[in-house]
Amino acid sequence: MPGTQCGSDGEHELQERYGTQERAARFYHDQVLEQLNPTMIEFIGRMEMAFIATSDKHGECDSSFRAGEPGFLHVIDERTIAYPEYRGNGVLASLGNILENPHVGILLIDFVRDLIGLHINGSARIIPDATLRKVTPGLPENLKGRAAERWVVVDVEEAYIHCRKHIPHLVPADRERRDWGTDNVRAKGGDFFGAKASSGDRTGALVTH
Repeated sequence: MPGTQCGSDGEHELQERYGTQERAARFYHDQVLEQLNPTMIEFIGRMEMAFIATSDKHGECDSSFRAGEPGFLHVIDERTIAYPEYRGNGVLASLGNILENPHVGILLIDFVRDLIGLHINGSARIIPDATLRKVTPGLPENLKGRAAERWVVVDVEEAYIHCRKHIPHLVPADRERRDWGTDNVRAKGGDFFGAKASSGDRTGALVTH
């Protein structure tokens, strides 16, 4: 975070325990920035997916996946990015965590061209779509008829590389037709993991114990 040491107290304790202080210090000095540089901004602008990490006020964690056309994760300036939130399953797990604990971690990975990743850590806030559009020129328009209900705006505190060593090389394929904004169970993937099918057993167990 700005104005403090890079990394957590736990990182530094383990670096000392395992003798990695010098390597870690080089990485912090050479790779960890407090804002986005032009190369990072270009990279973000062509990404089609992001992995979002949040936790609640108790430290209980959640990770989620976001995707869209290149540029869906919008760079407002070198210290601020935003990504849209659409109508979903109504749980609002990531947004609920952000409401309690604004710290977020975003991981972007290029699996296709450069085989490299970018970590962005920062503090997030939730802003309605109409409110953000009034003050943010160039905000992406609706995607495939979907209107963003709100945006997560992240104040960048750390940005650094994720090395390519173990990133698989994937080949993109044409996307099949998707039904956006639907409550149709089959269109959304159905009960793929069998959770709903077993919910009756779980309910019974809760009642009998």
